[in-house]
Amino acid sequence: MKLPLDNLPDFAPGWVWLVGAGPGDPGLLTLHAVNALRQADVVVYDALVNDGILELVPDDAQLEYAGKRGGKPSPQQRDISLKLVDLARAGKRVCRLKGGDPFVFGRGGEEALTLVEHGVPFRVVPGISAGIGGLAYAGIPVTHRDTNHNVTFLTGHDAGGVVPDAIDWASVAKGSPVIVMYMAMKHAHAIAGKLMAAGRSPDEPMAFVCNATTEQMQVHETTLGNIGDLNEFGLTPPAIVVLGEVVRLRAALDWVGALEGRILQADPLNMRGVSESA
Repeated sequence: MKLPLDNLPDFAPGWVWLVGAGPGDPGLLTLHAVNALRQADVVVYDALVNDGILELVPDDAQLEYAGKRGGKPSPQQRDISLKLVDLARAGKRVCRLKGGDPFVFGRGGEEALTLVEHGVPFRVVPGISAGIGGLAYAGIPVTHRDTNHNVTFLTGHDAGGVVPDAIDWASVAKGSPVIVMYMAMKHAHAIAGKLMAAGRSPDEPMAFVCNATTEQMQVHETTLGNIGDLNEFGLTPPAIVVLGEVVRLRAALDWVGALEGRILQADPLNMRGVSESA
């Protein structure tokens, strides 16, 4: 079967496409994303874009690194946004390639607003966010009708690199049975303290998913009150952190582990016993 790439939009010179690269696995790219990479003159990419995805960029296209990683020298966001403007005004077809989804903690909205400010036309190509796709590869669903009917996505640090004061941690702790945290590894202990102070149980299951969907993926299961020294487990960012009863489902749904021989547990929530006694 021929992929319908020929029927997808033309990438006109002077345009910027804000493209989500997904959580890492090149197979999770959308057709629109592949179409953008095939036509781009310049690809301005983030630190979280997998090398396997960059291999899809044509040899005659220009690669521009614009990665921002905590604790390391990084370009200023305003400079990145203005670079997109300059490249587009030079008549380039500019693919701004961002890990995950451009509008989910990806600062794609800021870049798009700058393009609007300077009259540069743009298109947004959504991508699979790591907070959903990355957890799915770890065997952790963000919702399950036996555990939760809502979920909260939040960032673990603000623009200054500290735990965000703008988040009402008490309300999140009380109102969301499942909490998915981006960029929260550095401040995991401080965040855990805030959540437990607001009433979350220290025995609640928690998981750290590092390098999600890639061959380097690591999943560390623990509890809110027993995070410990993450360095001892060899865990490094980028990571998605999830708190809630859905973490227990990994015992049954770790399909990646099953490919490597893991024996899955049929009823990790013991719902069979609950239904039989109800």
